[in-house]
Amino acid sequence: MAVELRRAKPPDADFLLELLADDDVRQSLGPRTAASRDEVLAEIERSLAQPESYGRFVIEFDGEPAGMLGFHVANERSRIARLERLAVHPRFRGRRLSDDAVRLFQRLLLEELGYHRLELEIYAFNERACAHAERAGFVREGRKRKAYLKDGEWVDSVLYALLPEDLD
Repeated sequence: MAVELRRAKPPDADFLLELLADDDVRQSLGPRTAASRDEVLAEIERSLAQPESYGRFVIEFDGEPAGMLGFHVANERSRIARLERLAVHPRFRGRRLSDDAVRLFQRLLLEELGYHRLELEIYAFNERACAHAERAGFVREGRKRKAYLKDGEWVDSVLYALLPEDLD
């Protein structure tokens, strides 16, 4: 039973759309999430065209698509990448696939792509995601109060980061 990461390709668009349509996934993702097939395909094409600065990845479990995650450059000069859109398909939840996937992703970004710092921002109400970030070695750095308007209410977010020396 192996977890692997690979860059998303156009044939993955339907799987990614199915995942993005899941109510639990939509609730936890940020407001700029792609909603149409054309938007997903545009993100995939950008990931393929700009592999060092933008990424959309598929998490595979035993060769089957099981989830997704992504990144974009937050600060090119300082080599900071912002992680985003970690989601596991409901069929694969409860197996901690995301733990293995995030560890692979951390190493890819820090060791292969040469980023100095990885950042992550999570809605504060998403306790499961916060626990996952801490389990994956991210360090909680702060809280943004009433940072986002979600479903008509202002919600806080929690900021996390990971540096090369934080990898275990």
